[in-house]
Amino acid sequence: QVQLVESGGGLVQAGGSLRLSCAASGRAFRINSMGWYRQTPGEQREFIAIIINNGVTNYADSVKGRFTISRENAKNTVYLEINSLKPEDTGVYYCKVVADGKVYWGKGTLVTVSS
Repeated sequence: QVQLVESGGGLVQAGGSLRLSCAASGRAFRINSMGWYRQTPGEQREFIAIIINNGVTNYADSVKGRFTISRENAKNTVYLEINSLKPEDTGVYYCKVVADGKVYWGKGTLVTVSS
């Protein structure tokens, strides 16, 4: 089992920045990929960004250029740097980790962007 703990959400004004973190812990696991998803009320959870073991990243078109995903392997932690925040970025951000072929989700961290 892998446990995920997200942090870094909060209330921020439009144009501001945030850095979200997601730390994975557990016994003897091998991470295949780490990523971020976002969910707004009444909407399905949507893909934001992913980073796989070789460091390759991929982003949703809607966030390219403003969001940066990175990973600190020694800490089994993935980050999401969010710049130039917009009110439409508001939502709960979930960390998704694939480890040993299994999918794990965090509980989410709320980001609220005020205009």
